[in-house]
Amino acid sequence: MAIGPDRLTAPRRSRWTIARFDKLELPDDDAQPRRGPAAAQAAAKDAAHWLRLADEQRRSGSHESGLRFYSRSLEVDRTAVAGWLGQVQMLVQLGEYPQAETWARKALEVFPQHAEILAAAAQARCRMGSLPEALVHSDAALERPGESAYRWLVRGEIILAQRGRGDDHCFDKACAIDRDWLVPLEAATACLFHEVPAKALSRAQQAVEREAAAPRTWYVQGICQRRLGMEAQARKSFQRVLELSPQHVDARARLGETGGGWLGRLFGRRS
Repeated sequence: MAIGPDRLTAPRRSRWTIARFDKLELPDDDAQPRRGPAAAQAAAKDAAHWLRLADEQRRSGSHESGLRFYSRSLEVDRTAVAGWLGQVQMLVQLGEYPQAETWARKALEVFPQHAEILAAAAQARCRMGSLPEALVHSDAALERPGESAYRWLVRGEIILAQRGRGDDHCFDKACAIDRDWLVPLEAATACLFHEVPAKALSRAQQAVEREAAAPRTWYVQGICQRRLGMEAQARKSFQRVLELSPQHVDARARLGETGGGWLGRLFGRRS
């Protein structure tokens, strides 16, 4: 499977990028339905269908595709809270932080004081550097009943951004709540964003341990290793990505950058 652009660092924004996400607006409830066979086929697919596709794309690192599928789930069911949440989370992963914050506010209009959406708003604010506001949203999220890995991931990221102490406790708590490999992996990408590659590598290794068959875990581990100057280890990680997913464009490119040219060319001939 070909993976989209590497979004582990925030991309440069453009007017086209901003306008693109402005078009995520949902249709009016009384809008005329689409006509034709294709529209009928799409209508037959429920929100759960689009959410499954979104999750698959998220796990592969294809966040733009994930965003589109989360948005499609909301076209089918405006009350699909996972669609609202996933949409904001994908915008964060794409580096579209003002848009993520905007959509978090819109989601809170539909689901006031929803813990996960409050956490998503906190993460967007954190990535924008608005740490006091991020902390307020995070406090509100943690005060809601129950607990979740995502709330603690965001709290850990805010502490990391503040260069405080206790981020490891928050990330550990998140990983204990949910055994999904995506939890430590997204902790790793948060650490990379905040320029703490040693902590990022520890979390990426945890993700590899949880799911060694997922190319994305090895890819992020390789990025962390490169940031730390561990070129030989990074080559091995990128080689493993290509063993699992020969069409992984980004891993092939990174492998060439780390000096693994012959293997990169070998896999390149298969594309």
